[in-house]
Amino acid sequence: MSYYLRSASLTNYVEVARAVGLDPHQQLRAARIGRDVLLDPDIRIPAGLVGRLLDASARASQADDFGLRMAELRQFSNLGPLAFVVREQPTLRRALESMVLYMGLQNEALAMRLEEAEGLVMIRLQILSEQPGTLRQATDLAVGVMYRMLSLFLGPSWRPRSICFTHAAPASLATLARVFGMPALFNQDFDGIVCVASDLDAPLPSYDPVMVGQVQRYLGTLLAQANSTMADKVRKLVYVLLPGGMCSVDRVAQHLGVDRRTVHRRLLQEGTTYSQILNEARAGLVIGYIENPGRALSEVATLLGFSSLSAFSRWFSGQFGCSVSKWRAQQQGQERVPEAASHAQGLL
Repeated sequence: MSYYLRSASLTNYVEVARAVGLDPHQQLRAARIGRDVLLDPDIRIPAGLVGRLLDASARASQADDFGLRMAELRQFSNLGPLAFVVREQPTLRRALESMVLYMGLQNEALAMRLEEAEGLVMIRLQILSEQPGTLRQATDLAVGVMYRMLSLFLGPSWRPRSICFTHAAPASLATLARVFGMPALFNQDFDGIVCVASDLDAPLPSYDPVMVGQVQRYLGTLLAQANSTMADKVRKLVYVLLPGGMCSVDRVAQHLGVDRRTVHRRLLQEGTTYSQILNEARAGLVIGYIENPGRALSEVATLLGFSSLSAFSRWFSGQFGCSVSKWRAQQQGQERVPEAASHAQGLL
C-alpha cells in the first residue's frame, strides 16, 4: 500500500537542511524526489520517500531534531485544504474532528484520532508506512505542526497537559523547548498531545456559518475523489488502536459503523484480510519500538497486541527470521561500519 501527501509537506525543508550544513538538492536526489516539488505545494509525493528523506537528513547532519526544526517554521497556510477545515468550524473540537475526516487530503500516511476521558483529550498521531521501520522525523514534524495550530487559536500562553513521543529524547532539547515551550514526555505509548477537554470548546473567531456548508461540500468532493477503500480505512484504524490495546476486528467495525462480517466481506473483495492488515501494522510499528533500547520487550509485546512476550517473540522470529536480540546486534554492527568508513575517509 502506497500513501501520498502534498508536496507542501516539504515547506521549509531547504532552509532547515542548509541551516544544519546539508545540500538540500543533493539530499532530494538521493531520496529520488524531484526539485519541482519545491515549486508547487500540490504535487503528490509518496509519503515513504518524504519520511525517509527527513530521517536521512537527520542522520547526515547529526541533527536528530530535524523534524522539529521544520515544524518551528510552519505557517497555518501550509495546511492547504485542511486550513479550510479548521477556519470554518465553530469550535476547535469541531475543527479537530473534521481534520480526522479530511486528513487524507493533506497526508494519506498520517492517521489522527481523538480520545476523550476524565476531562482530557488525547490527540493521537500515527505515521503509516508501507515498509517496516520508524519515521521519527515525520512524526516529530506532525506533532510540532499540530501543537502550533492549537497554539494559534488558543493563544501563546496556552499549554497542553502533556506532549508525548514514543521515541527516546533527542540529544539536544533546545529546539523542543522553542517549539513547545515546555518539556515533553518520551518513551510513551503514543505520539501526540494531551490537553484539557474544555480547551477545545473555545470558539474560533474565523467561524462563518454561511461558508461552512460550501467548504464541506468542496472538501466532500475532494474526499470522494480520493476514494479510500475499506482496506485503507481499516489500516488507519488498526495503526491508531493497536498501541492502546483496543484493536480488534469488532472494535474496528464499530468505528466504521458496520458489523464485522461487512468488514471481512469488503476486505476479501479488495484482496486482503483483517489478519493481513494487522500483521502489516505490527511489522510497521515494531522496528520503531525495538530500536529504542529503553523500551522493555514485554512493553513492546503489549503495544503490538500480543497476549504474552513469548507470543511476540515467536511472531518476530517468523516475520524477520531472527530474534530481537540478534536483530539489534546486527543493526549495531551496521551502524559501526559507516562510522568506521567515515573516520577512515577523514584521515585521507
